[in-house]
Amino acid sequence: MLKKFTLVIIATFALTFNSFSASDGELLIKKNDPTQVKDCFEKFNRATFAFNQSLDGIVFKPVAGVYRKLPSPIKSGVNNSLSNLSNLVTIPNNLLQGEFKKAGINTGRFAVNTTLGLLGILDVAQHLGMIKSEKEDYGQTLAKGGVGPGCYVVLPVLGPSTMRDTVATSFTFLGGDAWYNVSVKNDTQYFSDIDYYSSKASSGIDFRAKNFDSIDNLEKNSLDFYASVKSLYLQDRQQKILNTKKLVNTQNDSDWEEIENQ
Repeated sequence: MLKKFTLVIIATFALTFNSFSASDGELLIKKNDPTQVKDCFEKFNRATFAFNQSLDGIVFKPVAGVYRKLPSPIKSGVNNSLSNLSNLVTIPNNLLQGEFKKAGINTGRFAVNTTLGLLGILDVAQHLGMIKSEKEDYGQTLAKGGVGPGCYVVLPVLGPSTMRDTVATSFTFLGGDAWYNVSVKNDTQYFSDIDYYSSKASSGIDFRAKNFDSIDNLEKNSLDFYASVKSLYLQDRQQKILNTKKLVNTQNDSDWEEIENQ
């Protein structure tokens, strides 16, 4: 109960700050343009970014390096399983965004893959004509509802985010993620908090492994790695909100050097 109350207070404060974070009169609460996202906490963000980089070098990068060498069927199974779990957040957000057809398809995919697909390891639904759609989360739902990003923020371990998406993350702990509910919140005899946090760690390692060379190349070729990651994150985030595959330009190319494909 205390945890819920604390999260509500944090969420309320963050939304309030989000609304008034533009001192020059810009209504960030009404904008989704990534070019308008301010780096209000740049000193803190850069310090946190440096901490995350150290953590990546010590933990995530070495583990991801081993993980990416595993046989493709194993990596595919892990990815499918994580993708299947993500439906538990995507489905309610499909409904909140009025995308009822997608919600139905994703519900069917989850049911089929959890049962016939051995807890999501196999994507059986894809072969039955239930095409996988883009992931949705509460931050995207808030954005589509007109809530602007607020200030850019870098979270310890979790990485780049915005004030809006940080607030949206708290919805997970308030009942918005069925996987969290049955594992951490209720701690059933079948699942525990270890299962939940293991899945989140696996998701991070899977992401790092998929982008192993890209991240290294970005760091190697960037004049300012922090600025490059921020730009790329905000573009990618806007792409997800708009459900487009083409990156939205947020900064001039001169802000960071072009990465050469190797």
